[in-house]
Amino acid sequence: MKTPKNIIIALALLSTASLRAEVSLLNVSYDPTRELYAEFNKAFAKHWKASTGEDVRISTSHGGSGSQSRLIQDGSEADVATLALAYDIDAIHEKGTTGAFEKPLIPKDWQSRLPHNSSPYTSTIVFLVRKGNPKNIKDWDDLVREDVSIITPNPKTGGGARWNFLAAWAYAKKKFGGDEAKIRGFLGQIYKNALKNGLPPAARAATISFTERKLGDVSINWENEALLIKKQNPDYEIITPSISILAEPPVTVIDANVDAKNTRKQATAYLEYLYTPEGQDIIGKNFYRPIDPSAKAKYAGQFKNLSLVTIQDFGGWSKAQKTYFADRAVFDEIIKGIRK
Repeated sequence: MKTPKNIIIALALLSTASLRAEVSLLNVSYDPTRELYAEFNKAFAKHWKASTGEDVRISTSHGGSGSQSRLIQDGSEADVATLALAYDIDAIHEKGTTGAFEKPLIPKDWQSRLPHNSSPYTSTIVFLVRKGNPKNIKDWDDLVREDVSIITPNPKTGGGARWNFLAAWAYAKKKFGGDEAKIRGFLGQIYKNALKNGLPPAARAATISFTERKLGDVSINWENEALLIKKQNPDYEIITPSISILAEPPVTVIDANVDAKNTRKQATAYLEYLYTPEGQDIIGKNFYRPIDPSAKAKYAGQFKNLSLVTIQDFGGWSKAQKTYFADRAVFDEIIKGIRK
């Protein structure tokens, strides 16, 4: 007996639904967000199941922000990028293309699609030292002393490393009244002290060098990373410099990928959930600075107030990248001068 056509169609629809019973998302992120997204992914999956009945499985890739950006440009099937700085996502638009007509992976105005320029949390740069602060590190001036050994990642591959560099530059600019030769000399001494240990490729690798390999006297580090280390191990202390920088890690859907995989709805909801009260609470618990006023107030006690410059003080990320971190730009010139 032939099966009626309407039953065949119904069975086909049920089969399609079962195939979509679990959706997979890939979040390509930067190094120190491992703990944040491990907790957030579970919360979002639970929320999505309760809201839609659909299971979602989220995988997260971690590495230096610049390296992760290039991974997406080169064809990673990332549904979302959650990177350390806006330039690394701008580069996905500028250099990442797909298809016969060379369509950009994301639109140029990606940063306008979510609140706060698509940055659901912020952080800053501090110093991590061993208990008792044996070298008596108090501010950036102490990092140029010849008896100090520094751990900081490579700005060519890590996003946090570029925030580190710019924070140090801001301090030196104020100290020397904008005298660029003196500023470069100051940064040169910092990186001379860092090269004693090499330049790790990314922030988490730098943390491991300092805490597990026991290299260096001070680690220039993300505030959230330093707070996490201090919570896990009382043998470390945090020193807050007199000047630092407002770090604004941004997020975006990777349009070409989610459209190809039919995951735009889930990927968009995933990023939007970062802005919800539950998402902002998870952000605060993991030592990032929330932007929601309630979560900000709840977690204010774990963050110190300090003088912060912003990326706009450097003309924005496009200008800062070209000036300081492009090939043969200021950072390369400083390193070349040290190695002569």
